Amino acid sequence: DVQLQASGGGLVQAGGSLRLSCTVSGYNFDDYVIGWFRQAPGKEREGVACIISDGTTYYTDSVKGRFTISINDAKNAVYLQMNSLKPEDTAVYYCAGDLISEMYGNDWSSWEYDYWGQGTQVTVSS
Repeated sequence: DVQLQASGGGLVQAGGSLRLSCTVSGYNFDDYVIGWFRQAPGKEREGVACIISDGTTYYTDSVKGRFTISINDAKNAVYLQMNSLKPEDTAVYYCAGDLISEMYGNDWSSWEYDYWGQGTQVTVSS
């Protein structure tokens, strides 16, 4: 019974920072991948970043150098630190997770997740 909950969104001016949190329960991180996604109005859902049990992280090109995904020592919370925010980062952000063994292919952006949390709104004003 895997449960995820995203929080930490808000309204910031361009250039500001936010840290999103995803609390996770009912899983063993050693077996899992946790990802962050976002969806802006009228846009397709986009993979932002993910972290897997061996410590590997991936980021979409538009956030590289600005966003950082991490997990706490207890392995029950995943964070997305967002710096130098831009108006185009405005979206609802979601966290998701699944067994890494159920992910196929080398393209992390195409991985499909079975477990999703509720979204948190991030709005960046210009």
